[in-house]
Amino acid sequence: MLRLTYAEFIAELDRTSLSIREFADLIGMRPNSISNYASTGEVPGHLGLIATLLCELKSHGLPFEDAVARAGPTNKRSRGRGRPGRFGGDPQEQLDLST
Repeated sequence: MLRLTYAEFIAELDRTSLSIREFADLIGMRPNSISNYASTGEVPGHLGLIATLLCELKSHGLPFEDAVARAGPTNKRSRGRGRPGRFGGDPQEQLDLST
């Protein structure tokens, strides 16, 4: 699988004239989820592949927005969306803190 450093990934986005926020919106992710890869210095292969393919389409004068829209990315549910009394969806026992 294609592996890009974070700097290479940003360069690909620059060539497509997309910001991180626009890229995240396009593929149904949160911008912070993508920006967090700066700390590791590398992006996952699937994100690198998407950015590279979008860049290639743009270099040939092909609009990529329509192709991405046809693929229909869906927004992912955030992990750890707990409710009161639950942590990340798992039921929690009540703690007795009165002692």
